[in-house]
Amino acid sequence: MADIPQSGLVGLDYKELSSLAQKLGQPDYRARQLFEALYPQRLQALESVSTLPKEFRAMLKSQGMEIQHPRIEKCFHSTDGTIRYLFAMADGETVETVWMPEGDGGEAGDGTEAGDSEWDRATICVSSQVGCAVNCQFCLTALLGVKRNLSAGEIVGQVLAVLNDRKADLARQRVNIVFMGMGEPFLNYPNFMKAVRLLTEGVGFPESRMTVSTSGIIPRIHEFGEEPVRPKLAISLNASNDAVRSAIMPINKKWNLEMLMQAARDFPLRNRERLTFEYVLLNGTNDSVAHAREVVELVRGIRCKVNLIALNPGPGIEFGMPTEQRVQAFQNILMKAGIPAFVRRPRGRDIYAACGQLKRTVA
Repeated sequence: MADIPQSGLVGLDYKELSSLAQKLGQPDYRARQLFEALYPQRLQALESVSTLPKEFRAMLKSQGMEIQHPRIEKCFHSTDGTIRYLFAMADGETVETVWMPEGDGGEAGDGTEAGDSEWDRATICVSSQVGCAVNCQFCLTALLGVKRNLSAGEIVGQVLAVLNDRKADLARQRVNIVFMGMGEPFLNYPNFMKAVRLLTEGVGFPESRMTVSTSGIIPRIHEFGEEPVRPKLAISLNASNDAVRSAIMPINKKWNLEMLMQAARDFPLRNRERLTFEYVLLNGTNDSVAHAREVVELVRGIRCKVNLIALNPGPGIEFGMPTEQRVQAFQNILMKAGIPAFVRRPRGRDIYAACGQLKRTVA
C-alpha cells in the first residue's frame, strides 16, 4: 500500500515552504506569509493570498502548488446536529469526517436545520486512511478494507474544510479533534504526526484538544509516548480477555492483551492526564458482569477512564446492541471499583456517523 505523493501546498510545513520559496527565488518571509495563509487564515485559493505578489502566485501554480482542500461531495445532517461529510480527495478516493456540535447549536428545535444554529463547542472526527486494515468485526469501516494512507495534507485538509464550512472562529469557539474516523492512525504514523504538528503550530489547536485512538499498535504506542507534542491517547480495548478480543479484533493475535496492557502501564502520562480505554459493548459477547470484573483487573493501577459505547448497528454487522440495563450494570461494576466509566451518547446514528459506522456511503 503506497502513499499518495504530496500535491499542493496544504500539508507542507514551514521548513518545506521555505525550501519552496528559495527554489523559486523568493525571500524567506514569503514562506511565513504562505504558512499564515494556509493554516491560521485557512484561505482556500492562491488568489485570496493578497500578501503574495501575483508573479509568485503564478510561479507556484506553474509548479502545481495550489491550495487544495478535500472536496465536499455530500453532507448528511442528523437530527442531533451532527453532520457527516463525504470528502473526495484529488485522486477521487473518498473518506468521511464528522462534525459534532455542542451547546446551543447541538440540536435543532427551533425550525432551523440541525447544526446551523449557534454553537459554542464542537468536535471533529477525522479519518487517517481510506478504509481500514485492522478488520474489527463490529465496525462498518472494516468491510471496506484499506485502499491507502492519507497524506498529512489530506488529514489537515479535512479539518480546514470543516472549519471553513462551519465558519468556526477558534478564538471564540472551542473545537476538539479526535483521530477516530476511518483508518488506524498508528498505521499511518508519519503522516498522522505531521498533521498533528501542522494543526498545533499552524491552525492553532492545543495538543490538549486532540485525541488519537489506536486499536493497539504496540511499537507505535511506545514511539508516541516519546513525542514532544502529542494528542491524548485512547486505546480501543473492547474485550476483557484474549479469547474474546482475538475473535472481534484480529490484531490481538499479533499484540495480545498482556502486551497491550503493559504498553498502557508504561505510557508516560502528563500531569492530570488520563489514558482512555474505549469499550464497545456487544450484546452477549463482551458485556456481562463477569467481563466487567475482568476489565477492572486489567486496568487496575492505571490512571485511566473507560468510555463505554453501546454498539452502533449497521448492515453486515452480526452483533447486536446491548440493553440499557446491561450497559448500566457494566458501568456500575467499574464505578464501584473506583474506575471512572462513562457511557458515550451516540451522535449521528441516524445518518451512519456514529462510532464504527463510517463506510464512505453516498446515501
